Amino acid sequence: MERRKFMQQSLLAGGALVSSATGLAASAKSKIGEDVKPFKCNYGFHNGMFKNHAGPDFIDQIKFGHSMGFRSIEDNGMMSRKPEEQSKIGETLSKLGMDMGVFVIEYDKWPLQISMTSGKKEWRDKFVQYCKDAVEVAKRCNAKWMTVVPGNYERKLTEHMQMANVIDMLRAGTEVLEKHGLVMVLEPLSDTPELFLRRSDQTYAICRAINSSSCKILYDMYHMQRNEGDIIKHIEQTWDEIGYFQIGDNPGRKEPGTGEMNYQNIFKYIHSKGYKGVYGMEHGNAQPGKEGELALIKAYREADSF
Repeated sequence: MERRKFMQQSLLAGGALVSSATGLAASAKSKIGEDVKPFKCNYGFHNGMFKNHAGPDFIDQIKFGHSMGFRSIEDNGMMSRKPEEQSKIGETLSKLGMDMGVFVIEYDKWPLQISMTSGKKEWRDKFVQYCKDAVEVAKRCNAKWMTVVPGNYERKLTEHMQMANVIDMLRAGTEVLEKHGLVMVLEPLSDTPELFLRRSDQTYAICRAINSSSCKILYDMYHMQRNEGDIIKHIEQTWDEIGYFQIGDNPGRKEPGTGEMNYQNIFKYIHSKGYKGVYGMEHGNAQPGKEGELALIKAYREADSF
């Protein structure tokens, strides 16, 4: 093929892709019937949330999410992606003026083991190495926050001995992250009673003991509604150590408005406190297909209208 003809066809194909992406966004906007300016709060979506509109490629989903007013993403599995993919995501976010939310420091794979609570050197060494690896990942994708879960109870030890072991290991990881201005965020979970970290006050005590700007609380409101309820009160009590929020209505772990939680009031409270960070959308879509994605966007517009 002649070079001139090849260049013309390439430009036409590129234009078609841009036109297609623009058309998708315009179609979604018309169905939502809303102004798609950025939200008041900085909500971060996950890979797959907009796959029916944007396709399976995460980069395309990021562009679509941006066109809908979202300004952040999360990606729990970022550490498992290839370095070139991490860099591509980081470059895309930078061009669009978007933030990278949390990814998980995957030193302990699910289902979680008796790791930090054990006090064993092998777990300490593994965690420190994963923190070092996470620094390089963070550089590539422009991340600041990394999720850490200390693992399961060690029933052979008292709770206070386990707490001491967890604090020691987290301090070792914090020493790595502090040098780079990165933050591990500890997440109390509700998935199983075997998990050591389950309450916000417990997580608060650990962060106070470590006393570092690189060790804060990831306050996942879905998990905390299940474990302790009284969300706004507990946020107020632990505010000084909260570094990050995640969202999910209960029951069901779907978007706001699908369960019992009044997310409009919760978002209003957090926003009024001056929080400027990411609100991670760590939940599923309540409805399938394109209509489910539009319903999710509408739900966030309603919850954000305070």
